[in-house]
Amino acid sequence: MKARDVMVTNVITVSPELDVKTVARLMVANGISALPVTDESFNVIGIVSEGDLLHRAEIKTERKQSWWLEMLMSDHGRAMDFVKSHARQAKDVMTRNVITADAETSLQEIAGVLEKNGIKRLPILEQGKLVGIVSRANIIQAFASLSDATKLHANDEQLRRKILDDLSRQPWGKRPVNVLVKGGVAELWGVVPNAAEKDAIRVVAESTAGIVAVRDNLRIMRLESMV
Repeated sequence: MKARDVMVTNVITVSPELDVKTVARLMVANGISALPVTDESFNVIGIVSEGDLLHRAEIKTERKQSWWLEMLMSDHGRAMDFVKSHARQAKDVMTRNVITADAETSLQEIAGVLEKNGIKRLPILEQGKLVGIVSRANIIQAFASLSDATKLHANDEQLRRKILDDLSRQPWGKRPVNVLVKGGVAELWGVVPNAAEKDAIRVVAESTAGIVAVRDNLRIMRLESMV
């Protein structure tokens, strides 16, 4: 399997100038742990993860060093910690050296990169532009979706693309929901704010010609409890 087979395509991105509190709210509201930061041309210039927002002055979780580490720490390091804990814009807290992959990268390679670098997700690029994201969760979802009795059909990728395209055309279909298709069976993964949206996504999959069954793994997490 390759990145294109499991990647989430409705990727929520943020601008460099977006307020970090809004970034945090977007993460919580959509049940995701990181957001790519893109410029006006949709080039990835950084990524803001939970780790980048962990040490914040507002909630008094700034990084505290032991006295001997404090003595060894450079002014540069102290300045970086201050920016991370006090900055108001995404561009000041984001991780800039973003590791990426392309859509043809195998899941084996992606799993190795994630493990080697201690990261949880990889933005997927085509011709330098962001087209999706593969997280550790997406790889586990792919594994969980496999059945010993299920054979991969040649048109499974076409069915997956059809469902994702149909969802993207709906006003309620912009969330980073993932769809995996194996042997004509569609597996739905992700977080949605209500039962109506959950049902609508399932119906889109069920009404796709060629889909023989739908397994709905979507979770409901109400917006008012997430912000």
